[in-house]
Amino acid sequence: MISMEQARAFAREWVDAWNSHDLDRIMSHYADELHMTSPFIVKLMHEPTGTIKGKENVRAYWAKALERIPDLHFDLIEVLSSVDSITIYYHAVLGKRAAEVLFFDENGKVKRAVAHYNT
Repeated sequence: MISMEQARAFAREWVDAWNSHDLDRIMSHYADELHMTSPFIVKLMHEPTGTIKGKENVRAYWAKALERIPDLHFDLIEVLSSVDSITIYYHAVLGKRAAEVLFFDENGKVKRAVAHYNT
């Protein structure tokens, strides 16, 4: 079980990492076998499934996204906790709100991430 204290600490660091635009810092939260799903993957990477597999492939996607949105900034709204996952609800890019569900492996790294956005 992930405590609310652990979930909040992770979410604060995660948001700070994104706001730093430091790709190594961002990637430090993720496992090598990461699966990332997002509607932005469909648009930016022309991947109809919306899913990218593998940490290095996700890194390339996020590098492209950071390049396209140089003023990217997230603001944390709320964090929810579950057994092996958390949901981070935040103000995202392009005036959108997002809820990102992050599933953790046994080493505390994110192995699966699913991003949801208001349209």
